[in-house]
Amino acid sequence: MGARPVAGGVRFRVWATAASRVEAELHGAAKRYVPMELGGDGAWEATVPGCGPGTRYKYRLNEQTSFPDPCSRSQPEGVHGPSEVLDPEAYSWHDRSWPGLDARGLVLYECHVGAATPEGTFDSLIGQLDRLRALGIGALQVMPVAEFPGRRNWGYDGVYPYAPTATYGGAAGLKRLVDAAHQRGLGVILDVVYNHLGPEGNYLRQFSPDYFTSRYQTPWGDAVNYDGPNSHWVRKYVIDNARYWVQEYHLDGLRLDAAFKIHDSSQPHVLQELTQAVRACLAPERPAVLVAETSENEVYYCLPTSSGGYGFDAAYADDFHHALRRYLTGDHEGYYQDYQGTLAEVARIINQGFLYEGEWSRFWGAARGTPARQQPPWQFLYCLENHDQVGNRALGDRLHHALDLDRYRVASALLLLVPYTPLLFMGQEFAASSPFQYFTDHGPELGRLIAAGRRQEFAAYAAFADPASAARIPDPQAESTFLGSRLKLDELARSPGVEVQRLYQELLRLRRDDPVLARQDRHAARAQALSADLLALHGWHGDEHRLLLANFGAAAEVRVSDFLGGGVPSGWRPLLDTNELRFGGRGALAAAQGGRVAVPARSAVLLATATSSRAGLRASGVS
Repeated sequence: MGARPVAGGVRFRVWATAASRVEAELHGAAKRYVPMELGGDGAWEATVPGCGPGTRYKYRLNEQTSFPDPCSRSQPEGVHGPSEVLDPEAYSWHDRSWPGLDARGLVLYECHVGAATPEGTFDSLIGQLDRLRALGIGALQVMPVAEFPGRRNWGYDGVYPYAPTATYGGAAGLKRLVDAAHQRGLGVILDVVYNHLGPEGNYLRQFSPDYFTSRYQTPWGDAVNYDGPNSHWVRKYVIDNARYWVQEYHLDGLRLDAAFKIHDSSQPHVLQELTQAVRACLAPERPAVLVAETSENEVYYCLPTSSGGYGFDAAYADDFHHALRRYLTGDHEGYYQDYQGTLAEVARIINQGFLYEGEWSRFWGAARGTPARQQPPWQFLYCLENHDQVGNRALGDRLHHALDLDRYRVASALLLLVPYTPLLFMGQEFAASSPFQYFTDHGPELGRLIAAGRRQEFAAYAAFADPASAARIPDPQAESTFLGSRLKLDELARSPGVEVQRLYQELLRLRRDDPVLARQDRHAARAQALSADLLALHGWHGDEHRLLLANFGAAAEVRVSDFLGGGVPSGWRPLLDTNELRFGGRGALAAAQGGRVAVPARSAVLLATATSSRAGLRASGVS
């Protein structure tokens, strides 16, 4: 669909059941209109000679009003302006040797293009790739880039799913970013939104009312019609979009936003059809990583489609974040009410994958979850922060803004050494001072409604119940809210940024190179809370053992046999200590003697059995 250059001109195709006449409106010195013919498949089509890439156009419906192309590849003048014809073959790629991305062993780095650098463009983000590769991540997870209203937005208000926003550098800029990432050994996963479209600039109903349905509700607007009249066209619109990103832009996968709000009562479910279509359109030797963002704790997202699952490689597992955040900060409102906030609970989550496996949730008012214990750990994303867990806080404050850096380092070590797939949010690797707040750039009327709704959203929270407190919530429409959310990259060159990033880099190197930690083996890892503030994580492979002692409280002495029992060597050597001066610690290090380990307050130590092979120790950075 859309506009595509062909020999001698451009072919235009659009689905428009709401119109009895459709014309291609071509913009130039003067507008001209080319009638389109209705084909047997329900799409209107016209091939126009003499025009090519760079041509700007709209579709005029019923000789009355003109609208941009629902499948526009480029909206250089924003969501209300004309679409632009692009040549999808114009870019020369340099990533022929790129092998693709594997979900196993992956570390994801979520970033917002507009806030990740001072310039806020795809090209400026290329300048961070060498640093991120050295950090040890495997792929960028880029927040949505589909054309959105105004100059600043999280991306979830996008209305042109095929058009990378001109604000960030458009189609060519995104291709340069992906190409540059591949040349550095990094993958790129794109966040896409198929559960709704934004309100401003959304003209899909003008082409067909069947794009949406009133049978289901979402918190963000009308639900997309995947199972009603003409839904085969809507399914095509979305599934073609998913294939478009991995084929035309060489992206390594997709993260589907709020997949649990993609409603479909038909068979096969649109998510099953989508994951199958994406994999089928790629060469067998080039895998794609498909991630479902969901709060349901449902394993079927990660089961193969042949077994009735949705066929995703990984799904979000929020229990780890929620339980650990309640333990560390005491948050107890909203979904945090479902958690006790103990390290015993955190250990149970690590051992099971999910905490809720069908138990009743007070917050959701329903049973939540299914057991995940038989699934490989790499199928579940764990995090300390992501854009939702930071940006959906009233002030956009990060975890380390509420913690001392000692305990933040301990939490970071725990996240990066559990066998699950870690997701980092931009800036957490250097303890960024900037918050990440909710920002938009809608028109005045809609903007006022969004700002009022943002304050109303937090009225039920004790900290913002009175008007004076509510006034502290940043106005999403204010440019200062966006500018204040941008990373200050100069913090990478001074404390504590230097030291915290060094810790992350070393933890990720251990995770990648250590013969035990790299396995991500659920059946060879066990967590246990040794006290209210001390958690132990034991991993093993053959005669090799690794033990993380994560101490969030006062100094403690651990007799390892009390946790591990017999059959494990009693001698241990430290591989990493978060209290090392090079990581910004206080320098008081854990001491291991025989089967006992003394762990200073608010520190974590990773130990290996003293009998570990020299190769294994070298891989873990011990001389």
